[in-house]
Amino acid sequence: MIDRYLLRYFLAVIDHGNFSRAAEHCNVSQPTLSVGIAKLERLLGRPLFNRTNRRVELTPAGAHFAVHARRIEAEFNLAESAVAGQSTRRTVRLGVLATIPTPLVARIAAARDDGEQVELVEGRERDLLDRLARGRIDVALTLLRPDTDRYAATPLWSEGYGLALPDTHPLAGESVIAGEALADNVMIVRRTCELLTETSHYFTTRGVRPFFAARTTNDDRALALVAAGLGVTVMPDGHAAPGVVRARLAGFDHVRDIGLLFAAHADPVELGATATVRAVQALAGDQAGRVMSSVAGSAP
Repeated sequence: MIDRYLLRYFLAVIDHGNFSRAAEHCNVSQPTLSVGIAKLERLLGRPLFNRTNRRVELTPAGAHFAVHARRIEAEFNLAESAVAGQSTRRTVRLGVLATIPTPLVARIAAARDDGEQVELVEGRERDLLDRLARGRIDVALTLLRPDTDRYAATPLWSEGYGLALPDTHPLAGESVIAGEALADNVMIVRRTCELLTETSHYFTTRGVRPFFAARTTNDDRALALVAAGLGVTVMPDGHAAPGVVRARLAGFDHVRDIGLLFAAHADPVELGATATVRAVQALAGDQAGRVMSSVAGSAP
């Protein structure tokens, strides 16, 4: 028989990334937590973690067990609330790709209802996939790729990439701009862009080696800097801001598919009925319209 405290130790290690932080979260000493994890591994007959000096990683058996441990712990919490006569508020842990436009994320957050709370977890694509695999989030609004087919998925919208220019730029009236036309332009680097390598290759093969005025991990800041006239940048078509116009970049035909990926521990049908996920799906059509407006060169 597996005691509940062992499940809590196990999930705490996953959620906090190492034994010391997990022990602090559980209000026990690190040796106590380590003994508990060792006991759990003996009961299951499998190692659950690969331990190195730098990090703790789930073994395949650990990843499989984590799915069931999440469900069991969630049922424990619901049972305790029911016995205590407390109303339960479901928490939806939604991972959001860092390059999803902020206005869309804010509209999703505003759509929650009183019986539900949402925990937004922002990250890069690889971070979100890691959290899905560990069961640290329930669903992710992120890129859909052929190698993510291990997760149940709901496609939402597709968008290309284009230039973001200040509305005072000499080329601001053009709908399509050749890369060579930007040879003397100052540029802004979006460090979170999933196409950094492809963007660099596009310009260098056209003899464009610009001065980079800024490097940022914040897309809102990148847009603000473009609007201020500091430079131009390449970003997904759905991004827009006052003072910024969008244009296609000739020959840069990359497209990204955005959708929902559901963690293995989550029931896509049950989770799809939550206010948070319904809001994401409802707003997807609006976002597709914003993308079309952006491609046409007008802010939505």
